[in-house]
Amino acid sequence: MDYPNDQVPGAPIRFGIPEHGRIPKYYAVKAKIGVLVEELGEGGLLPTERDLSARFEVSRETVRQALRELLLEGRLRRQGRGTVVAGPKLEQPLSLASYTEGVRKQGLRPGRSLISLEQFPATDALAAELGVPRGDPVWHMERVLLADDERVGLESTYVSVARLPRLDVDFDPDSSFYAYLHTELGISFGDADERIETVLATPREALLIGTPPALPMLLLHRFSRDPDGRPLERVRTLYRGDRFSFTAHLGPQG
Repeated sequence: MDYPNDQVPGAPIRFGIPEHGRIPKYYAVKAKIGVLVEELGEGGLLPTERDLSARFEVSRETVRQALRELLLEGRLRRQGRGTVVAGPKLEQPLSLASYTEGVRKQGLRPGRSLISLEQFPATDALAAELGVPRGDPVWHMERVLLADDERVGLESTYVSVARLPRLDVDFDPDSSFYAYLHTELGISFGDADERIETVLATPREALLIGTPPALPMLLLHRFSRDPDGRPLERVRTLYRGDRFSFTAHLGPQG
């Protein structure tokens, strides 16, 4: 295989160009804009569609298609009526660490905005996941995730009311739920099962996060247990696909 000397590790092989060398016109423009993005650096203002169209001698629709992909990949972002170079994606570790810890490690200010905190009777499926009888009261807490006041995700947490009867009184919904469990209640996490998939946000979710419905999302399901193996929480979290990546350290299997 023809492997370019300037190929960056982790980049698409041969920069995504097929062996036959024929690529769509928009992709060639996207590559050229990508070079411009690197030159401008984070926060740099991109030229207008009209200017890019004239510079690369292509139609404005071709430029729009290239820009759409770069926006979806998180390399660009809209700012007012212009388009600027986005910063690096947030790296969230796949571990029993909280969202707060992950964001702080990257020098950003984590936050959450409460949408609702309410009780409802556990359905069969949720009762089985949380280890409670069907119909037992369960808390549902929904919060928008923030990083430096930017909306980057949406989190739904389900826990048994019997286990956390004063959640609505003692817990500050703008703070870390994991820190509350550990510091205030002495509850530790034992282990968890996690599943990640790609989805599109519903119209309601897109409105709450402030993204177009067509923006790909990373959906994380987590089922956590305490050190005794008892179910602790069920979490459904949507992360913006253009703002997040996940990391994990893998060790040898025994």
